[in-house]
Amino acid sequence: MFFKFSSIGRKVSTIATVLTLAAPSAAFAGEEFLTQTHANILWTLLAAILVMFMQAGFACVEAGFTRAKSAGNILMKNFLDFAAGSIIFFLFGFGLMFGLDAGGFIGTSGFGLAGVGLTTPDGQWTLTFWFFQSVFAATAATIVSGGIAERTKFSSYILVTMIVTGLIYPVSGHWAWGSLWLGDAGSGWLEGIGFMDFAGSTVVHSVGGWIALAGAIIVGPRIGKYTADGKAKAIPGHNIPMASLGVFILWFGWFGFNPGSTTTADGSIGLIAVVTSLSACGGVLGAMFTSWIRYGKPDISMTCNGALAGLVGITAACATVSPAASIIIGMIAGVLVVLSIEFIDKILRIDDPVGAVSVHGVCGAWGTLACGLFTTPELNDGIGGLFYGGGFALVTPQLIGIGVCFVWAFGAGLIAFAIAKATVGIRVTKEEEMKGLDISEHGMESYNGFQIFSNE
Repeated sequence: MFFKFSSIGRKVSTIATVLTLAAPSAAFAGEEFLTQTHANILWTLLAAILVMFMQAGFACVEAGFTRAKSAGNILMKNFLDFAAGSIIFFLFGFGLMFGLDAGGFIGTSGFGLAGVGLTTPDGQWTLTFWFFQSVFAATAATIVSGGIAERTKFSSYILVTMIVTGLIYPVSGHWAWGSLWLGDAGSGWLEGIGFMDFAGSTVVHSVGGWIALAGAIIVGPRIGKYTADGKAKAIPGHNIPMASLGVFILWFGWFGFNPGSTTTADGSIGLIAVVTSLSACGGVLGAMFTSWIRYGKPDISMTCNGALAGLVGITAACATVSPAASIIIGMIAGVLVVLSIEFIDKILRIDDPVGAVSVHGVCGAWGTLACGLFTTPELNDGIGGLFYGGGFALVTPQLIGIGVCFVWAFGAGLIAFAIAKATVGIRVTKEEEMKGLDISEHGMESYNGFQIFSNE
């Protein structure tokens, strides 16, 4: 069934409803409707292609922030996330996420695209919608790979990716976004209490971040990351220019991630693009100045993560906040990501090589909460956030959503990694880790003929 989503509440209207309302001039209405339908398909498809390109950004960021001897392994994981993740989401995840609702908990349509027409406007839209959602599912899976980089078996990662895209992500996704395909018939329980997450600060990013946290805990730190007395040692990434390029690619792709979530070609996408970019700019400045104050110099890697923090932070509220508010949201995210990376690394002693938990988990939670604080009444049917006189009407469901998604994603992530550990094993041997995962897991080097790393 074809649905049109508004940029604010993602309300739906079926073909039948539109044509009925347009009955006095059915021929004109039909042509106008088909034109809008084709425009929506084109815009959503272009946005999905931009989000797909984010896989290249993640690959560059994760490879650049880790050591040369495991760069190829990172790239293999990014290929796997999109390839295997898309197929699993096609076969299982889409139906669980967007199918007919069962008590607000899960979709029950099974093979979600069975019987979809290949030439009708209805079927063409459904296929486009699936493609757009599939690249989101791949993004959630890719977040996990950075948090467990350089010491995880590739075979076990295959299993985890299948569980993430086939079960963990779709279930919590149904709670928040279940109505996006079948309307009220697919509504999840978080939607019912007023939870807002327009493009996925929690649904995509925090869920991926919390699964990465579970994985990092179970896999354990890299060899040499912590001294005998528990002091954290820096393990610098091998290619900061590559990581920086990856950040710019992700920034570029985010203009599909956020504005594309309207799935409607209308004027709202301009505002969403503006607040998305401004928040990223705020994140850069917040992280840069925080690292400058704490370390005496503006840190490049922290600044890169600041840009991503700002992008993650604005993703939930990108359709309902003003440009000025987006700068504040981004700057706070930039500060948070620096403090969070330090806390997780030095206090909790959890080895997260690329800062995935902080960027996506922590800043995703912040962005979801910020939606309840900064939502402008003008953009949300007259209902504002806490800072706009709305009290806690929007804050409370945001806190509930943040909490339950953490419990679900982190808990299910622990189980998924425990299953992988008990079946195929989760971690490479000490010798394999010292050689690097490129050689031990894939039988080749990423930089053949250039000895640019040591086995220490």
